[in-house]
Amino acid sequence: MKKFGLIVLGVIAVIVFMAHIGSLIALLISLAILYFAFRKFIRARSAGSKIFWALIGIIALFFSIGNIPAIIAAVALAAIYFVYKSWKKNKTSKPEPDDPFDNFEKQWKEMM
Repeated sequence: MKKFGLIVLGVIAVIVFMAHIGSLIALLISLAILYFAFRKFIRARSAGSKIFWALIGIIALFFSIGNIPAIIAAVALAAIYFVYKSWKKNKTSKPEPDDPFDNFEKQWKEMM
């Protein structure tokens, strides 16, 4: 039953991520432009270039704010990562045997 829940959560997360991938890419591009404009603004010497880079930065900031649905894509990507880690954890864990002598052997090795 747990695997079924993981599959359903994974499928829904992939669908949501694919639906919002465009806004995520646009957010990354606008944040890169904002960073570039900020770096150029800090290094600019004349008032005209500072005004120019400030305007570019403000425009990029507004584009970034307009791509808020990209946060949903980031949450979906985190859900995909959670499903992947949970799936891998379920595969690697093996149950402990119920044989009481196995526990005795393990404790005996720890003492020696």
